[in-house]
Amino acid sequence: MISSEKSFATDTLPPPAMPGADLLVGAVDNHVHACPHINGRSLDVMQAVQQAASAGMRGMGLMDNFANSSGLAALANRHLGHLGVEVFGGLIMEPAAGGISAENVRIALKLGYGAAGDGARFISLPTHHTRHTAVLEQRGDSYIDGCLCIPESGPLPDPLPEILDLIAAADAVLNTGHLSGPEALRVVEAARARGVTRILVPASHYDTMTVAAIAAAGAHVEFSFFFVSHATQTGLTHVDDDRNTVPPVSAPQMAELIAAAPPEQVIVSSDCGVFLLPPPVEGLREFLLLLESCGVARADLRRMVAETAPALFRVGG
Repeated sequence: MISSEKSFATDTLPPPAMPGADLLVGAVDNHVHACPHINGRSLDVMQAVQQAASAGMRGMGLMDNFANSSGLAALANRHLGHLGVEVFGGLIMEPAAGGISAENVRIALKLGYGAAGDGARFISLPTHHTRHTAVLEQRGDSYIDGCLCIPESGPLPDPLPEILDLIAAADAVLNTGHLSGPEALRVVEAARARGVTRILVPASHYDTMTVAAIAAAGAHVEFSFFFVSHATQTGLTHVDDDRNTVPPVSAPQMAELIAAAPPEQVIVSSDCGVFLLPPPVEGLREFLLLLESCGVARADLRRMVAETAPALFRVGG
């Protein structure tokens, strides 16, 4: 017998809010790989901005191993600024982006259309061309020999002191790149001595004692979704044709590392954009929920993405 009751059309209902969507409102993801690349991306810069705006986010940082991303950030702000997402870029001093060069840093800090906020907000030491990461990626000896290594004592190698001075004068963020823990701590101390006040240290592969020491030295520490994700299980072409992997970090391990630093000195980011991972907005949402399920307090997570990250990168300031 056919019921005379009217059927309820579920497709007329608005989609339910995804768990953790509230954590994204007002958030800044400083680590988005939406720039052109040599392997597949899940989206481009303009799509990334539009998705961030739909989630209610307020800022996004573009990371690029091949070029200074400040120009793309300035372009995105010019055409999509009305969406309310402030986009910023910077320079990772990888060989393909010009290497470790004071002149490249000078250009990066000014590149844009002359608008307020144009120019690099961060300058990063190499990511895949440090000796520490080259060993993790099981690179060959000739590759490793050409990578950055910070000496245990004495002055930093040239032109790093000049670069630190440029960063300090511009009030930009120094990102220490993918150095070992002891190397990063040395760079943090040298940078602070030269007047750099904004320092970010990617710390997903460190131990709790190193994280605590870096935070005590006055730097922020960053933890990224990429390292707890399935993307660590397969080789990817990050900077050349070789398909290299990095060791994964379990979510409980990462929660322990986060607990080793004061919440106001912790940054969490998606590090998404590669085709194997969800788009950055979704990756950040999943990461925040994963960390919360591992014991990181929701209030601390909100502070990390909606207060600490905007303050460090001068978003809205």
